[in-house]
Amino acid sequence: MITNKQVKELVTWNRKSKARKEDNVFLVEGSKMFLEADNKRIRSIYVSESFFANDECKKKMDEIGYETVPDDTFKKISDTMTPQGILCVMDRLEYTLEDLLVKENPTLIVLEDLQDPGNLGTIMRTGEGAGIDGVIMSKGCVDIYNPKTIRSTMGSLYRVPFLYVEDLEQTIVDLKAKGITFYAAHLKGERYYDEFDYTKEGGCAFLIGNEGNGLKDETADLADTYLKIPMEGRLESLNAAVASSILMYEVYRQKRKNKAACNE
Repeated sequence: MITNKQVKELVTWNRKSKARKEDNVFLVEGSKMFLEADNKRIRSIYVSESFFANDECKKKMDEIGYETVPDDTFKKISDTMTPQGILCVMDRLEYTLEDLLVKENPTLIVLEDLQDPGNLGTIMRTGEGAGIDGVIMSKGCVDIYNPKTIRSTMGSLYRVPFLYVEDLEQTIVDLKAKGITFYAAHLKGERYYDEFDYTKEGGCAFLIGNEGNGLKDETADLADTYLKIPMEGRLESLNAAVASSILMYEVYRQKRKNKAACNE
């Protein structure tokens, strides 16, 4: 039977980034996130009394072991208004910068002080679809293990390498030294995003700034070039996740086009 101490611990992990970091954990909810999770990283599983487990879920639950929780208690430990009935405590994922540079000519998204959990989750999810190699974040970015971020990734959290860095500017300098070209989505951009060749030797990275303030001047200055996204109406900028998605898929489009040409 789940104890009050366990309930308090789970609630704290759901609500507090600092507690998750100190205990090296994160929480996932729902059958999809459970089934896609690496068994070796699952610390514990909690299911509500009313949870209906399909054969695939039941098999995995039996292999690892789980604890059944009364429905009213499960509502307390769940982060959602409508709990999905299964919650896992996971060991955090760990990556190094080298993990993001495994492939030749990588595509990276570099985020500075992004604050919205949904934006970060959407960037991770779209990034997987567009085939990017990783996401680099300043220490001022929202916690990727925020429950809302995790839900927004739709499982991409498990598959897209990511890294928080203490010194974003130095990391950019180091990556430029490795031949990666940096592009800043910026109001001062004079050329449109689809006028560049992102398939050239070395790889590319896109700098995306804070939702309200954009990139800091000192960060933007490190870009090799500024670019802009064409817009009608009176808009000055797009949502960070939308802008990132447009740029990531342009890279993907160019790589697909080149691959198709090579196969002709």
